[in-house]
Amino acid sequence: MWFRRDLRLADNPALRDAAAAGPVIPVFVWSPQEDGEWAPGAASRWWLRRSLRALAGSLERRGLRLVIRRGSALDELRALAAETGAAGVHWNRLYEPAAETRDRMVEEALRSASVEPRSHNGALLAEPWEVTTRAGEPYRVFGPFWRACAARGAPPEPEPVPAMRPPASWPSSLGVDDLDLEPATSWADGLAATWSPGEADAGRRLEEFLECGAEAYDRRRDRPDREGTSRLSPHLHFGEIGPRQIWHELAGRGRGDGRYLTELGWREFGHHLLHHFPDTPQRPLRPEFERMQWSGDDEDLEAWRRGRTGFPLVDAGMRQLWATGWMHNRVRMVAASFLVKDLLLPWQAGAKWFWDTLVDADLANNTLGWQWVAGCGADAAPFFRVFNPARQASAFDPDGAYVRRWIPELGTSEYPSPIVDHAWARRRALDAFGAIRAR
Repeated sequence: MWFRRDLRLADNPALRDAAAAGPVIPVFVWSPQEDGEWAPGAASRWWLRRSLRALAGSLERRGLRLVIRRGSALDELRALAAETGAAGVHWNRLYEPAAETRDRMVEEALRSASVEPRSHNGALLAEPWEVTTRAGEPYRVFGPFWRACAARGAPPEPEPVPAMRPPASWPSSLGVDDLDLEPATSWADGLAATWSPGEADAGRRLEEFLECGAEAYDRRRDRPDREGTSRLSPHLHFGEIGPRQIWHELAGRGRGDGRYLTELGWREFGHHLLHHFPDTPQRPLRPEFERMQWSGDDEDLEAWRRGRTGFPLVDAGMRQLWATGWMHNRVRMVAASFLVKDLLLPWQAGAKWFWDTLVDADLANNTLGWQWVAGCGADAAPFFRVFNPARQASAFDPDGAYVRRWIPELGTSEYPSPIVDHAWARRRALDAFGAIRAR
């Protein structure tokens, strides 16, 4: 059983079938070089270390071990199959371009070595290629995509942890700490105070959300000053919980037609787009945006990263990100709009920063979100929609509680003046957009 970002025992299709086939050897191969420029960032590595330890503990309580290797996934899987006499290798599919290319190579090589490769869907409600327009094309607009998903009916019921038998002997293994995943500095202290990675905590968060937050989600989800979101996104990204479980829990408690299920739909849409348009992590889906003239001011980029722009809601969000590895989604949109439109910096620079600092950094959803804000992707907000940080703060943090929490020096000489005039910056952004439309 080749674990990747499916770090759970329950509702794990690959693990279920591996357990049905014979003794199970759980394997994790650390091969970040195979992810190309999208190797896991610092916050993701912090999370991964703890999630792997949680998974190893769950396996040990059932009499199994997590075998950890480092290097080429194909080389390590072939070596383990030869060493143990394994007849097959099971895994749950990933949908990033580099992962899909690597997995095809692994599948072909294992089959050539007379080892059966078996891949499964453990991450999505529907495979990206299963939902198409009537013309057989991928969707580019969310509404029709999600209606097509809904027309498929309920996803399969999640299954419990399967009964698993250990092998007669265990192959050699590294320890989790041998992978050197922990950041070298104390930067991650705030992450440890905020999160508890692992399948058990994912289940607790879902239960808390269903009991206390799901009913009011649509009313409270845009308020960063309140606990109105599920905070399940990093658990979903690392596969500590699956979308099928969330879908059925929502439906079972009468929440199956609510706003939160639609947010799961956006997650599905992001993976649908990434699979069909694999260049979008770096290139806009709308090609005219490749002509956009960005300002490229490194000082402005650094001020944005550090939460020193002089715009309180933007700065509060960026400081929350740095301190906790997470940012409220409404504030993500405001901060992203500010970078792209007020500072006229390329959306790719923001996507890279989020990739390194978010514990829920997901290539599909990170790309979808940034291209949406920049107006250059599928179902995107038009470029001329420029978030006004002051108005957004007034609407969604009306008492200033969120801003005061993250900017204690607000109102003192220590807090910087605005680095740009919003009205002027808005006009500049619209002029730049007008220039690419005129060509």
